[in-house]
Amino acid sequence: MIGMTGRPGETVTVTGRSDMATSTHTRTRGPIDDRTGACYIYGIVPADVEIVPGVTGIGESPAQVSLVIDGDIAALVSEIDVAGPIGRPADLIAHEELLNATAREVPVLPLRFGAVLSSPESVVTDLLAPNHDEFAAALASLEGRTQYVVHGRYLEDVLLREVLSENSEVARLREETRGRPEAETRSAMIQLGEIVGSAVEEKRAADTDAAVDALTPHCVAIMLRPAAHEHDAFRIAALVDTHQQADWDRAVESIAEGWQDRMTVRLLGPLAPYDFVSPEPTPAG
Repeated sequence: MIGMTGRPGETVTVTGRSDMATSTHTRTRGPIDDRTGACYIYGIVPADVEIVPGVTGIGESPAQVSLVIDGDIAALVSEIDVAGPIGRPADLIAHEELLNATAREVPVLPLRFGAVLSSPESVVTDLLAPNHDEFAAALASLEGRTQYVVHGRYLEDVLLREVLSENSEVARLREETRGRPEAETRSAMIQLGEIVGSAVEEKRAADTDAAVDALTPHCVAIMLRPAAHEHDAFRIAALVDTHQQADWDRAVESIAEGWQDRMTVRLLGPLAPYDFVSPEPTPAG
């Protein structure tokens, strides 16, 4: 059983595996209102997943999360009112945290932004049945594996000192522009910004390569995420097998300790494997 906070005061809890049959059927909160109700889909999971009663999904009045099952695969869904707003920040958080909680126990193919279909029957006919074999194979490839993200961010003062010490032209231009009116130094400042930007890019590439080399032996696969901040050193998504966990943790700790004077290193996860599901599951039609 797993639990994590979804909204203040709420615990998102999903069990592991059950001995349920794998015939096509649905588990829902109740009849869906044909006028306003629909199925919101979070992701695809094995059919033997069992959900603790009371787990709710997105929406202003969130409904219980349930399964729509087709053979040995299922969609993780909840009923929503399509007349109401969808995609509020609270919905995005609830969507992500439900999938991350699920990924801690069972394989899941996450839908990054969710999908909406009119009924449980359409979830089967438009999503699960047409993609059954592809989904089943993808879930099998994720069995016993989960995603982590390793995020390194440079310490700003340290980064500047490194760039200055490694590039005499940067030091010269900084000294040349110091204390002078902006109108007189505009050209030099533009040149300085370009040189610093290029130097940081080179440093980022070298540090990313070094981090990838250190992490690759301890995971199944790696994907690089683009920098989201000017001081980002690297953002590395990794798919880690259960039997690699201890070595993986030690490798991340080693990177963090080795570079603690240059950057902060954070480990995020376990997470739903967004970076290792391609293409993202989408309904047919």
